[in-house]
Amino acid sequence: MITADTLKTLTTFTRQGLARALAVSGYTGASFESAEFLGITNAGQFCYKVTYFDDAGTGEVETGKVFLTYNNGTVTADY
Repeated sequence: MITADTLKTLTTFTRQGLARALAVSGYTGASFESAEFLGITNAGQFCYKVTYFDDAGTGEVETGKVFLTYNNGTVTADY
């Protein structure tokens, strides 16, 4: 069961928190301009819209999604 406190935490990640969660999950170098919680997917993942500066590609601010998965007290992140 996901408690109310855990739900509140999982729906209020900051852009820095998402970058840390990605780093712990094996993704390095993530940096975001903004992060906005969108909702919970049908698979139970917590979906965030993120913006980031694409310095390796277009040189513009791009938009993407980060997905958090909660499993027995552990949070993992993926693109």
